[in-house]
Amino acid sequence: MSVHAWLDERIGLADFMSFLRKKEVPDHRHAAWYFLGGMTLFFFMMQVLTGLLLIVYYQPGSDASYGSVQRITSQIEFGWLVRSVHSWSANLMLLSAFLHMFSVFFMKAYRAPRELTWWSGMGLLGLGMGFGFSGYLLPWDQLAYFATKIGLDVMEKSPLVGKLLATMLRGGADVGVTTLQRFYALHAAVLPVLFMPLLLLHLWLVQKHGNATPPSELEKGRKTVPFFPTFFYKDLMVWFLCLNLLALLASLWPWDLGPQADKLAAAPEGIHPEWYFMSQFQLLKFIPGKVGPVDGELLGMGLFGAGGVLWALVPLWDRGSRGRVVNLVGLAAVLGLIVLTIWGYAGVAGKG
Repeated sequence: MSVHAWLDERIGLADFMSFLRKKEVPDHRHAAWYFLGGMTLFFFMMQVLTGLLLIVYYQPGSDASYGSVQRITSQIEFGWLVRSVHSWSANLMLLSAFLHMFSVFFMKAYRAPRELTWWSGMGLLGLGMGFGFSGYLLPWDQLAYFATKIGLDVMEKSPLVGKLLATMLRGGADVGVTTLQRFYALHAAVLPVLFMPLLLLHLWLVQKHGNATPPSELEKGRKTVPFFPTFFYKDLMVWFLCLNLLALLASLWPWDLGPQADKLAAAPEGIHPEWYFMSQFQLLKFIPGKVGPVDGELLGMGLFGAGGVLWALVPLWDRGSRGRVVNLVGLAAVLGLIVLTIWGYAGVAGKG
């Protein structure tokens, strides 16, 4: 009996291949945006692979953490490359996730029956940002320490559960060994347990409902291409390009490790959060310390929170006839995030 026949008898390989051949993907001038979901998945898989390699050598606990990362970077063969790939793939995963979210928004792929697909995707993006925030502290260098300290201080000003979350993550009056251990547990155990089931649900919903065709393209007639092999091979080519980009970035710009965290030292010049939190950071600079009786930081985080809720609930308030209004809201959100992020980095560069 051949291997194919053996597998077919046990797992129904022929049924699976038949499903792949029947599955179709819309074909239109915006079809390139469909690759963003696969790109995000690819970078996540690189995160898992390199994370498992790093976890073998990483030791949580201030001196141990810094020493283990230093050993990975300078002594373990190709350790510097694995760490660089892990860091770069984290940023590229979030970048492709944001682009994927905006493409879904403007193609109206959140409309019925895809509301749950949109909400599960939003949940995955939030957890992805949680991965980025929790992983940033783990090297325990000076930049990571002070950036996390600022991040937790901002989180504490968030309405409703902000103070509770910041206190739980900090584990004390200040960022310390307890904070590092909790961030490690969050990064390596809690978030993966939450992320994987939601990812499986999201992928299943995408398979169930298929890729949405933008309303503007529906008027021209629905054209499709088979997922296997046409779209599948194109997806593999995009993954190959992503792998090359990742290898290039990790090799030419390896991730640095600064001096070990020292609570008594001055904060590094131009300290700032990662790019996916920069827009919030910049917005808070524009708001006075007090706006009437309300704390300025609390107001700023409240505005961002309200905007996030409005964005997440777009399947409920977009009723088709409001298409132009929805597009304007989306365009304002995109431009606002881009302008605030660039403005924030320009301010940091000016201080440097």
